[in-house]
Amino acid sequence: MKKLASSALLAAAVVTAGCSTFNPYTGEKQTGKATSGAAIGAAVGALIGIATSDNAKERKERALKGAGIGAIAGGGVGYYMDVQEAKLRQKLEASGVSVTRDGDNIVLNMPGNITFDTNQSTVKESFKPVLDSVSEVLKEYKSTMIQVGGHTDSTGSDQYNLLLSQNRAQAVANVLFGFGVQPVRTDVVGFGETQPVASNSSEGGRSQNRRVELILLPYSQ
Repeated sequence: MKKLASSALLAAAVVTAGCSTFNPYTGEKQTGKATSGAAIGAAVGALIGIATSDNAKERKERALKGAGIGAIAGGGVGYYMDVQEAKLRQKLEASGVSVTRDGDNIVLNMPGNITFDTNQSTVKESFKPVLDSVSEVLKEYKSTMIQVGGHTDSTGSDQYNLLLSQNRAQAVANVLFGFGVQPVRTDVVGFGETQPVASNSSEGGRSQNRRVELILLPYSQ
């Protein structure tokens, strides 16, 4: 039976590994261990509702097949994600969005300050061309599943932050759908303040925690 991103489950066990991250401002790679933990947790979260039971998996696979989306042969997964990563790096250079590789998964980190106005969940018009660029790659590499995850800082109540993160994740997903990305490939989830990548004790840390992450996972045999 086909499986969705089995590498994500393996990556979940390697919680101490760092990630290779592209800095959109300097054009250099850097290592971010904090990002790795969040990326792994979110990647595994993307499997919820898809692989929790045989029936759920079969329904998802039928929907993907009906949408013309096929699985990648196991030996070709690495190359498939390599070329996709290279195109994303090229398109997102200087956009403010970072590209992180975690095993066979790719994480796109979209900082809240460039994606939304404060306490708002409507995607800024100025950011939509960036999402258009992302969608061009996603439409070319259709055997990639997508988790759109919203994250907040710890300011405000847990309930408020959860709702805001959900609304922001859905808003980003809706823009991608408008650019032609198939909804059947996506899992939209809000994590609220539960997956910080920096300390909430400073404004700089809180700014890093306010983000939407796209976790791209290969759909493999």
